[in-house]
Amino acid sequence: MILGIGTDLANIDRIAATLERFGDRFRTRVFTEAEQAKAERRADAAGTYAKRWAAKEACSKALGTGLRMGISWKDMAVTNLPTGQPVMALTGWAAERLAEMTPPGHEALVHVSLTDDHPWAQAFVVIEARPRNAAPPPR
Repeated sequence: MILGIGTDLANIDRIAATLERFGDRFRTRVFTEAEQAKAERRADAAGTYAKRWAAKEACSKALGTGLRMGISWKDMAVTNLPTGQPVMALTGWAAERLAEMTPPGHEALVHVSLTDDHPWAQAFVVIEARPRNAAPPPR
């Protein structure tokens, strides 16, 4: 069953300007070390940051809170599987909120999709509850 859906659209040029203006202060407030390392390895670091920004916004919407009620930017982190597929990991308050949303006997799965077409970066997040004895999704 679907527990939450969220989407967000971020302007890559706006994120680039924020990075230029605030630098490490912005990076360390919003992004995990792994997210920063991934972005800094890319030719289009601003685009990578913008996709992750959008993913965090979309995830907070799927959690039903937006960025309020104690949620931290770093409570939501985007990494990639070896195949390149993005995955969202939740910690802290975001993980607590996810646990509250998840019905007994179910496990929650956070699906994330990212895309960009300069100057836009978009993310879509779906939170699914699956019965614990269900077969795992194919990867």
